[in-house]
Amino acid sequence: MDLGLKNKIALVTGASRGLGYATALALAREGCRVAINSRDAAKVKAAAERIARETGTQVIGVAGDVTVAEAPATLVAQSVEALGGLDILVTNAGGPPPGPFESFDEAAWQKAVDGSFMSHVRLIRSALPHLRKSQAASVLAVTSWVAKQPMAGLILSNSIRAATAGLVKSLALELGRENIRFNSIMPGWTETERVQDLMAFRAKNNTTTIEEEIAKVVTEIPLGRMGKPSEFAQVAAFLLSPAASYVHGVSISVDGGILKTTF
Repeated sequence: MDLGLKNKIALVTGASRGLGYATALALAREGCRVAINSRDAAKVKAAAERIARETGTQVIGVAGDVTVAEAPATLVAQSVEALGGLDILVTNAGGPPPGPFESFDEAAWQKAVDGSFMSHVRLIRSALPHLRKSQAASVLAVTSWVAKQPMAGLILSNSIRAATAGLVKSLALELGRENIRFNSIMPGWTETERVQDLMAFRAKNNTTTIEEEIAKVVTEIPLGRMGKPSEFAQVAAFLLSPAASYVHGVSISVDGGILKTTF
């Protein structure tokens, strides 16, 4: 199936590894020209070169910390200057740390809000003038399945991911008539470094091993396994593409069936 992404221009943040990297790779394989972002200049440069070699598509790396207020505008400007425009924006940032409510002070909450909520706000705000010039503009915010089904020990993520989903739905209602599509995507348990860190946190708290904690998680997933980043990325690429031109304002879960909600 041709997704209609050839020669489209995308910016994917948090993309030197994990879900962001997999999404950028999937877009590039469809012929999309891609700017990828990470805090680490060396890592994002190496990641961009790997994707470019594998796909033969133009891929650039732009370093910057999306949790810093001024960074999103700079990242968008650099991407547009290098690639000549912007059709697609994927807002992705690392999740906040695990822990119970009383373990976090005011500063921890503010850091989590800046990293996992305001980064989306600032990136979208900076990208809007360029997206308005596109004939197939699409924004996809990466959240988490905990936006719909909170998980014990993830008070920061439970709260802030839900706020991001609300932001995206609101923007869909507000800006849909400008032909800019907004959706969010909720990964479940996927084989990434972030999930490995969460399993290590659980193992420490429960005096178990990472392998034991992974086994516990897998028993909760109807498909009986964690997802692969590539499986997430294929859904993301479809949602961002003209092939999904009438999909707007939704939160789609890529979770192996772990969400128990009907809607």
